[in-house]
Order: sequence, then C-alpha cells, then structure tokens
Amino acid sequence: MTQVRKFWPILTATYRYEKTLSTRSRGHGVMIDAPILAHLIETTQGRILYDVGCDYRKIADPEQRRRYYSGFAFGAPEMSAAQRLPARLAALGLAPADIDLVFLGHLHFDHAGGLHDFAHAEVHVHTHELAAAREPADLAYFAADFAGDYRWRLQETEYELVPGVRAIETPGHTAGHMSLLIELPEGAPILLCGDAADLVENLAEEVAPGLCWRDDETLALASIRRLKALATETGAELWPNHDMPFFRPRDHFPKPFR
Repeated sequence: MTQVRKFWPILTATYRYEKTLSTRSRGHGVMIDAPILAHLIETTQGRILYDVGCDYRKIADPEQRRRYYSGFAFGAPEMSAAQRLPARLAALGLAPADIDLVFLGHLHFDHAGGLHDFAHAEVHVHTHELAAAREPADLAYFAADFAGDYRWRLQETEYELVPGVRAIETPGHTAGHMSLLIELPEGAPILLCGDAADLVENLAEEVAPGLCWRDDETLALASIRRLKALATETGAELWPNHDMPFFRPRDHFPKPFR
C-alpha cells in the first residue's frame, strides 16, 4: 500500500527558449515558455522533493547572473521572490529543514541549483549522473550547484524510495537521468518524466529532447518508450516536465494536486 499522503507540483521559475531545446531538430524559430518545476511528496515516512529548481542567487545577483548565464543563448530563467523554493515551502507552512529527502532526476542547473537549501537532507542521484556532472558532460551543469558537503545517496538501479514512490531509470537526456513513479492515495498513479520528456509531443510522437548525452538520441528514445510502456502497465498518467499548457490545469498550489 502506498505511503504517499499528498502531492504538489510547484512552479519555481519560467524559462523562455527556442523549442529545439525540448524537441530534437524540431521547432526552429518557435519560442516557448517552459515551467521549471519541483515536486513535493508528503509520505508517512517524511517529505520528498523531486528536483529543487534553479539557484535563485545566480539569477537575482547581477554579477552571478552574468557569470553563469551570459553564455546561454536564451539567458537566465525568470524567477520572482515568491517562486523561490523556500518561499513556496513557507506558503505551505514548511521550511527547507522539513524536507527529509531530495531526489534529483538529474543535475542540470534548473533541477539541482536549489540544493544549497537542503544540505541537511539525504540527496539521491544516479552514480552515472554525478560522474557526468563532474566532467562536466555539457554546459547545463554548474559545478557550484553540487559541490557542497551533501549527504549523497548514490544509486545504480531502480528502487523504491518508500512504498508508493519508485525511481525509474531513464537515461538519454543525461547519463544518469531518473524519473519517478508516484502512487497517490486516490486516482491514477503519476509518472514524472523529468527531462526524459519535456513536452507532450516528446511522448506522443517519440521525439528525443534537444540535448542528449554524448549527442546520441538512442538512449533517450528508448527511455521515452520505457515510460510509455510503464504507464500502460501501471495505469499511470505521464507528466512531461517543461510543458506549460500541460502544467497549468494541474497547478492547484498551495492546495495539493490530489
């Protein structure tokens, strides 16, 4: 039986960029507004965060913004003070210290940047992901985001975080990308794709994300098919990660999704 009690998708920032970043070789000249999300899962054993968004200090401080984002064609994401993850948690009557476990689907800046607020928590990430981030395998890894003294729990396979919350290996966008299957107390399970699928289009038309590990879409496409098969097997709803039209009707914050 699932130990999940409540679930919140949380908007932490918005990033305007060319659609080619989400759909490989598609969308040239088309700009989209993509949500940058964290997901809070309250269980009988504690609270889990899937991803922690960007480091708000690197966005708010002009010097850091120039340092980290001047080389990006589309600049930095937009994040208001109210969207910072500590502020979002405060709206729920929580503080960062109330988070017990951080599960990082991967270590790109828009997923792991807020880690500095959660140094007390266990931090789960795939072994291959941390190795690729430390190379770094691409420019979306900011070494400062994960260079602290964290309580790493390195993983090398699929596993159950708690009953009802299962880590799913979905490499391809990055070397050790992981998705998360969540069994809610009521209704269909939710399968958080992470950046294995940014948009509904990635899933429906089996299109790889724009950025693929070592510029090879083979693993990414296999992971998309794996997610679709798992959704069929479990009855789960697939949630793409950067699709604003998909996210908006599911955004009930500060009320839980279900």
